[in-house]
Order: sequence, then structure tokens, then C-alpha cells
Amino acid sequence: MPPVFADPAASSRALHVVDAEGFEAFLASQSNEVRAWLTGAGFDAALGDLRLIPGPSGVAAAVIGYGTAKTRARQRFSLAKAASLPAGAWHLHGNLTQAQRDEAALAWLLAQYRFDRYRSPKTSEPALLKAPEGCDANRLLAMAAGEFLTRDLINTPAADMGPDQLEAAFLALASRFGAETRIVRGDDLLTENFPMIHAVGRASPRAPRLLDLRWGNSGPRLTLVGKGVCFDTGGLNIKPSNGMLLMKKDMGGAATVMGLAQMIMQLGLPIRLRVLVAAVENVISGNALKPRDILTSRKGLTVEVNDTDAEGRLVLGDALALACEEETDALISMATLTGAARIAVGPDLAPYYTDDPAMAAALEQGALAGFDPVWRLPFHTPYEHIIEPGIADLDNAPGWGFAGSVTAALFLRRFADHPRYMHFDIYGHSPADAPARPKGGVGQGARAILAALPEMLGL
Repeated sequence: MPPVFADPAASSRALHVVDAEGFEAFLASQSNEVRAWLTGAGFDAALGDLRLIPGPSGVAAAVIGYGTAKTRARQRFSLAKAASLPAGAWHLHGNLTQAQRDEAALAWLLAQYRFDRYRSPKTSEPALLKAPEGCDANRLLAMAAGEFLTRDLINTPAADMGPDQLEAAFLALASRFGAETRIVRGDDLLTENFPMIHAVGRASPRAPRLLDLRWGNSGPRLTLVGKGVCFDTGGLNIKPSNGMLLMKKDMGGAATVMGLAQMIMQLGLPIRLRVLVAAVENVISGNALKPRDILTSRKGLTVEVNDTDAEGRLVLGDALALACEEETDALISMATLTGAARIAVGPDLAPYYTDDPAMAAALEQGALAGFDPVWRLPFHTPYEHIIEPGIADLDNAPGWGFAGSVTAALFLRRFADHPRYMHFDIYGHSPADAPARPKGGVGQGARAILAALPEMLGL
């Protein structure tokens, strides 16, 4: 189900948001009965502490602790727990800033997410929040809906989310918003000069392909490129079994750019959008890509394949080369590219690279507005020699043992011949349940980019 706010005309109950500083004043403002009830229940405004307030005919209201600024900084979307309130419409009541109201509303929307494709769906009616005063309800709904698409795509097992199904989801998204599409599949990839996408995906019976979407007729141009490796065995450099357990998420970059594209199109932003997804499976057969093979890319650069498990940068290389063959005002790639990025910043932060300080500044502000944390890593040019093997122009996996995310990003920069290029090396998975982020697939960076676009593109 799509995320929704309560009908603004509906009768609603109050959810009192009480921080530690305002706790005594809040208690003093309540009736003797409510004060006694909350005191007896041990409510002390601790972050996320949710309590129902009874009335003559049932639940009259609710209160949730908002803790201190220090405890709030330790947990994002702490008010998401309120989405578990009894069914019906609710409204926020408390001394909240506009940013806090926006965060609470987005948290409530994101907490509505359920992945019920393979189990009996819950039939109970949800608690719905009225859009708080001052919030841009359409923007928040678009953010949540795009995130739901991303999560659904990542959570779907590879048996049901191979290149065919990812293409179908891509075409459905385009059809919904009247976008134009072009698909290049199988051996046509060779005819149309996408040799690295073909080489990575040719071993699978589910053909590799390049998905291309265009939307919008005026305004600045934005090109998004996503890694769509629908399952990654590692190829002939096969992963150990435990290394494959999360590899259905290796199309998380594609899922995230598709979610971002949905946000942009749903809001009708005045831009010309292009989305490119390289959709493949990296599996094993007699014609699989082999270690030490040398590929000639779309851009003409040769690549020595020293690890068939470093395939994402290969398919992105061809897609980025295509993106740079026409004018665009900003180019952004997203991929679940390296374990090194996860080790560096953990599963919550979206690490990104750019040489453009204005894009970085816009994104940092967008991350705050979109409640979507990011962290800048360096395109450290002195490491360029690490990805140059001598026998070819580039090495896809130099085995240096250091800065694996940086060297992967430098590899991609060789194909992204654009001054306003930004690359995200995301994880795409929440390893445990957290407020508004259930365990499983998750988008990273898309809301930050959406909020940054007005500054990035001069909208």
C-alpha cells in the first residue's frame, strides 16, 4: 500500500510530543486524572516512550517522549513508534520546530511500509497522522512512496527480481508517468557497443540489458545511473556461501535511482530526467567472464579483469560512458559497489564522491532537509596509479588492500567524463529493525538528492 496521511477533515486524537525540558510543564497542564495516570505509569518523557491516555469512552489521546537533544541525536525517526497507535486519525501536539514536524511526519509515513508479498498481509486498520502544520505533504508523500518502491525492489528475491523483472518494474514506472524508454538486450549490447555490460551478464540465461528512461521536456538536465546486478555470485571468483546471502540487494543502486526518479516525476519537478540502469546477473557458466580477461569498454578504455566479483564497476562504466555522450547538467551514479564503503561508515550513512564543491554543499544541506545522512569521501587522485595495471588502461580490482571504495570510485570517474559528477557507494540494507527502517532493503541518498536538486540545478 502507498503511504498516506489522514484525511485533514477527519476527527482526530492528539499525540502529545513531550521532551525532557518541557516534561514538568506538560504534567502541570494536564488534569489531575491524567497527571496521576502518567506518573503512576512511570512516564518521564524518555525518547520513544509511548503511552495511551484513557478517556470516558476509550483512548482519548496519547503521549510520546521526545527525550533530550542528546538522545534525539542518537536515534533518527524516534517518533516513528507512534505509527503503532490505535487505528484512526491522529494529530501532533507539542512545541516542535518545522524540521521536527517534517521529520515526525516522514517517520510516520515510512513506518507504514510492509513487505507482504510472501506472507499473509496484516488486515488491521492503521493509525494515520494528519499532515502537520507547515509541512509540504506532497513532498513527504513522494519521498516515502519512492522509498517504498526502492525497498520493494531490493527485498524481492532474485528468483523474482532478475533482469526481466527489473525491466518490467522500470517500464511500469515509466508508463505511470508518461516517460519514454529504450531497452537494449542480450547480444544487441555488442552490436550497440556495451561490451562490459554484455561480458558481465552473458553467462546468465536471463539476458543482460541496458534500461534507458527519459522524462520531462524543459529545464535543466539530470542523469541518474544505477547498478542493477540482480544477483552476484562473484562469477568465477565465486563468493563463499555466506557472502551470497544478501546479494539479491546488489541491484540496490538501480532500485534507489528508480525510487528517486519516482519522487522527481511524482512531484513534477521542472527538469529533464534521464535514468540509465545496467541490469545483469553475475553467475557462472562455460562462457562466463574469466580472471585476467581484457575488455574494451564503450569509451575505448581497456580493462583487465583481475576479479570477476568486481563486476559492478564494469557495467557502470559502459552506462556512464553513454550518459556522457550527450549534455547533462549533473550526473549521479548509485551502486552497492564495495564492502570497503560499508566498513568505513557502516550501514546507515551513504558515502559519496564528487569533485564539485557546490554539489557537495547542496547535498549536505539536502541531507538535513531529507533526513537522509550522507558522508563525503575523496576522489583521491594520487591513488590513480593503483588502478593502472600496465597491461591495460585500467584494473577492475587491483588488490591493493587499502581504500577499496576510493579506488572503485576513481575507476568510475575515468568513464564519467563530466565536471559535475557524483557517485554514491551505498549499502542498501538495514541489518536490524530501527525506527521507520525495518530490517531489509532500504534507500540511501535519494531523499538527500531530491532536497538538494533546487540548489544543484538552479530550479
